[in-house]
Amino acid sequence: MPEAEETRRGGRDETFDEKMDRNWGELLQELRVLQTGVQILAGFLLTLPFQSRFETLDSFELSLYLSNVVIAALTTALILLPVSVHRRLFRKGLKATLVSSADRITKLALTGVALLSVGTSTLVFDVTAGRAAGLTAGVALLAVLLVLLVLIPNRLRNHTGQD
Repeated sequence: MPEAEETRRGGRDETFDEKMDRNWGELLQELRVLQTGVQILAGFLLTLPFQSRFETLDSFELSLYLSNVVIAALTTALILLPVSVHRRLFRKGLKATLVSSADRITKLALTGVALLSVGTSTLVFDVTAGRAAGLTAGVALLAVLLVLLVLIPNRLRNHTGQD
């Protein structure tokens, strides 16, 4: 694609390397936001075993709790993965590979954050208001997150005509 057409289409006058650097910086900012949310939820989960009511959890609640801890740990690892990949690819001239892999990893991390939010909310509602309320809250939050994190972005992308 001619450079003038690319500038008109993208609205930026930047080289390929500048675009990759900008995309990498934007991805890092997104990962920082995700990291904060995961750290807060993981910290909350890690304090629960030290609460007196923790011993009263039934097998469903305990399984849900342990699943949330695993999801928090895996999501944390996903958020750290682009940094590890960057360290391995640094100065190898593979910024495009780094950016595209970090994009996919970030989408997986978003999924982890959504699952962690649903699982944690389900657990809190289950313990405080009962099983029916927990399951209802979990399903409702899952539906809302699917709309916010999947359907709306896909609709916006389709509306612009870009892949």
